[in-house]
Amino acid sequence: MEDILNQQKKEGTVAKTIENQTAKIPSDTFLWAALGAMGLSLALQCMGKKHVSLFLGQWAAPFLLFGVYNKIVKVEGND
Repeated sequence: MEDILNQQKKEGTVAKTIENQTAKIPSDTFLWAALGAMGLSLALQCMGKKHVSLFLGQWAAPFLLFGVYNKIVKVEGND
């Protein structure tokens, strides 16, 4: 039973590579990227470029999620 649990916990090569690379990025990077996307979106909205503004404004949430993932990888580590 324990062997089955250990097999389920193992990460694939791609996942390990991604985790190793993202762990090198400072967590603040994702926060600043999200704030930058929101600021740029606001500026574009003020300039009347509504569609581009909405497109860039939607980047903030994924950047914040990447930041959370990055923090989890750093705290919990990987296999």
